Amino acid sequence: MTEVASLITPLEARPLKNTICLFDVDGTLTLARQPASPDTLTLLSALRHKCAIGFVGGSDLIKQQEQLGTPALPVTALFDFCFAENGLTAYRMGKPLRGNSFIEWLGEEKYQELVNFCLVYVAGLKLPIKRGTFVEFRNGMINVSPVGRNASIAERNAYEAYDKEHNIRRDFVLALRKKFPDNGLTYSIGGKISFDVFPTGWDKTYCLKHLEEEKAISGVEYTTIHFFGDKTFKGGNDYEIYEDKRTVGHAVGGPEDTMRLLKVLFEL
Repeated sequence: MTEVASLITPLEARPLKNTICLFDVDGTLTLARQPASPDTLTLLSALRHKCAIGFVGGSDLIKQQEQLGTPALPVTALFDFCFAENGLTAYRMGKPLRGNSFIEWLGEEKYQELVNFCLVYVAGLKLPIKRGTFVEFRNGMINVSPVGRNASIAERNAYEAYDKEHNIRRDFVLALRKKFPDNGLTYSIGGKISFDVFPTGWDKTYCLKHLEEEKAISGVEYTTIHFFGDKTFKGGNDYEIYEDKRTVGHAVGGPEDTMRLLKVLFEL
């Protein structure tokens, strides 16, 4: 992996230079909040010799480094394009691109109204367990977790099963839409324990803006954009980019399914 990252072929010299593969993270390249397997990283490295690769996720870059990076290399060296927080924090070939800010867009007063409502709502929930960090502030959004982001992996799995039965996150989102009908916000359920709140249009399709700008940088125009994700249903955080006319969407059932598809599509 180290040699590949340091000697990577320029984007314009890839055999499939007009093709890029974009991946969701949790449930697509990794199990939720767990690191990618060595086999996954090796296959992605082989794919990178053929076309550009990138990831797009709602989490911040620190979490994506934990899951997709290695102790020896930053995640920004292992992918051509790194789109944290749906692309509001973005890197191209290891260098940062311009970003955007949720708090500047919404304003402090409306932001506090939103967060206060979420905290009061969580306080009124009776769940099997609660941990900590119920609202996590990110550059381009907030992430809301009824059970708390400090839950362990086992607790996350248990909560996911409970949520599927009792629709805790779905009802939470409905309450937010009713309370803030005119704020221009989108609520997107993803992962096992949480949902994202961000300005409408700042979903994962936001990252496509950066890909459209590549022609002016290197002369490469991405005419084929493969997207792989697991939450591709309406209301899931992969839905918008999966359904976007600019992408070829692939719904996957987990990391092994993603790798199987890549082997078939690109003869790896």
